[in-house]
Amino acid sequence: MYPLSTEARRSVLGEAERLRLLSPTERDLIRLVHEPGFPRWLEQIKSIGGCAHPIYLAGHTTTHDAVTGEVLRHYDTADEPGGRMPVRCRNRRESRCEPCSYLHAGDTFHLVRSGLLGGKGVADGVRRHPRLFVTLTAPSFGAVHRAVDGAVCRPRRERGLCEHGRPLGCGHKHTDTDSVVGQPLCRDCYDYPGHALWHASAGALWNRYCHMLRRHLATAAGITQTRLREHATVSFAKVAEYQKRGAVHFHAVIRIDGPDGPSSPPPPWATTDLLTDAVRSAAAQVEVHTPYSPATGERGIKWGEQLDVHPIRSDAFTESTAVIDSAVAAYVAKYVSKSVGDAGGIDYRIQDFDSIRLAPVNAHLRALMTTCWRLGGLPELEALNLRTWTHTLGYRGHVLTKSRQYSTTYGALRTVRADHQNGGSLLALEDKDTATESAWRYVGSGHSPAESDIAVGIAEDLATLREIRREMIAEGWRYAS
Repeated sequence: MYPLSTEARRSVLGEAERLRLLSPTERDLIRLVHEPGFPRWLEQIKSIGGCAHPIYLAGHTTTHDAVTGEVLRHYDTADEPGGRMPVRCRNRRESRCEPCSYLHAGDTFHLVRSGLLGGKGVADGVRRHPRLFVTLTAPSFGAVHRAVDGAVCRPRRERGLCEHGRPLGCGHKHTDTDSVVGQPLCRDCYDYPGHALWHASAGALWNRYCHMLRRHLATAAGITQTRLREHATVSFAKVAEYQKRGAVHFHAVIRIDGPDGPSSPPPPWATTDLLTDAVRSAAAQVEVHTPYSPATGERGIKWGEQLDVHPIRSDAFTESTAVIDSAVAAYVAKYVSKSVGDAGGIDYRIQDFDSIRLAPVNAHLRALMTTCWRLGGLPELEALNLRTWTHTLGYRGHVLTKSRQYSTTYGALRTVRADHQNGGSLLALEDKDTATESAWRYVGSGHSPAESDIAVGIAEDLATLREIRREMIAEGWRYAS
């Protein structure tokens, strides 16, 4: 080896100095682009829409003709970069993965819309069935600041003070972005245990409500509840949304079908007015109870007084009290990607009490989380799992649920999309008698710093292309009209 010249040594030292000044992400980017499988990895991340936290799998799938043994389709990750394949994380929360939440919201739109207009395996006749858009809310746990259009939050009609020496009114006008909106006028007066226990029991309240609704429909029709299924079926899809005060309320589509579900017409007595009356009367009567505790007693869990019920119509030329089916589907899809984080909370689980103290939330939500943690430590309330769901303020239900016969499923929608991406090959194989052998294992998840930046750029590009496509379609419609 010949010694390096002075100029060469300066060049090497300069390059080392430049590398030392690079950030970890820049150094990782240099490593990534020099990987031999980088172009293929880029194609993979594009194919999953720039998922923010992909799951990496390794393995193979082979499809044979069951009669001849001929290999019809084979895929192996051995030739992929790193010997693995990324798949979407499928996280519905926009705060965790915007590309996957967008896809999930789109699937939700079609799931809800098919239950209103038909399609996706649902009979088109459902658009003529009685359908309601219902909003069920939590009761009041104490006065909070509100944003009311053009009006003051809480007028000072009463000049007095509460028992803790705080004003009973507000007297100010708030906007939706004011940090005080949703905060109690007096945190000492606010029923934090009642709020936490209502959240923990909201799922049971909804289930009891569905039974109560069927009972009221049967009574209105003059038949017994056990014979209702011989005449009609009640189907629903609901989504949970957090209000500014940190309380969940439910938006639900409720529909009456015939005895065989959406493919059969409802009986003549099943009208929109009758369904509306049953929805209201069942909401007023249904109640569940929490386990008894010396600290909280036995609480009766009911819906709040605010109840909105609107008929759903298929066209815009109807009475002003009706809502349009496509608008309902879009509304539900919008909120399925939201979480408690959109109300100022956090979307990760609490591990200990110190995590609550350090959580980036306002004083109201911190007090509610503290209440969940403390009540969750009581043996008599252990079944409510309040500590596990402290980060969701005690609510442990699914964001979106539906009855079995309401419409299609997320799995069916994903299968159709996968077949479309594979050029129809999956459906073509279904026409043959085949046997499939698969072996997959989890090998990792997530991105390195440089991979994360590239995935974000891919997701942003795809979002921009979608926006351009929407604008072009809108312009085309405008010029066509």
